[in-house]
Amino acid sequence: MRTEPVDKLAVCLIQTELYWEDITANLSSLEEKIANIEQPVDVIVLPEMFNTGFTMNTKFAEHMNMTTTRWMKHMALQTNALIIGSFAVKENGSFFNRLMCVQPDGEFSHSDKRHLFRMGEEHQNYKPGNSALRVNWRGWNIFPLVCYDLRFPVWSRNSSADPYDLLIYVANWPARRAHAWNTLLKARAIENLSYVIGVNRIGADGNGIMHQGDSAALDFLGEPLSSLGNKETEKIIHLSKKELLGYRQTFPAHLDADDFIIPEQ
Repeated sequence: MRTEPVDKLAVCLIQTELYWEDITANLSSLEEKIANIEQPVDVIVLPEMFNTGFTMNTKFAEHMNMTTTRWMKHMALQTNALIIGSFAVKENGSFFNRLMCVQPDGEFSHSDKRHLFRMGEEHQNYKPGNSALRVNWRGWNIFPLVCYDLRFPVWSRNSSADPYDLLIYVANWPARRAHAWNTLLKARAIENLSYVIGVNRIGADGNGIMHQGDSAALDFLGEPLSSLGNKETEKIIHLSKKELLGYRQTFPAHLDADDFIIPEQ
């Protein structure tokens, strides 16, 4: 397994339609898409609740280290890449929209979605997370979050003491709020002096809600490196740590950021 730091990080964004509440079909479909990746990559990013779609039916929640966790471990091993995505988890009688980061050696870390989408009654079915996750992978400090977290800049905020290099959002973001999605991804990149990646699904879910994708990668200026539009695709983008650090040296706005601590809940 390659673990040494890299300057050029290859990230594959998988934008896809999802089969409603059908874990087997989604994992099979995504496995085919991952097999279609044409070159080695360091990170593979899947949408939010990639195994079911954005369902409030908690009967599809899995215990940890069951079908979906094992599938992610297998995909990470097969691709020698870090696999990132979220799915519904049952733990100690509660349910979580859990974001998982799985390495090729089977090691994994996770955090739970902090901001639950009350307009979809997510807060009535799942419990919120209370801690953020940082993953150091091949010399890159990665901060992954889930969908509605994008609207809350304090939770997404970079730190001058321990800055992340790449901010990732996995999502099921509806088409009717696409303007907010596209605008906020740019804002998070600019204000945090960080690369930002957002991976969204396409198509209609089981509630008839349309999603138009618009998965994207942006640089630390908020400029688009790639935008996937509304098609089903696997897109590889390359990020440069040298360029990121060089820009932060010439424009160190992060050194003037306000200090703050989010209290534990």
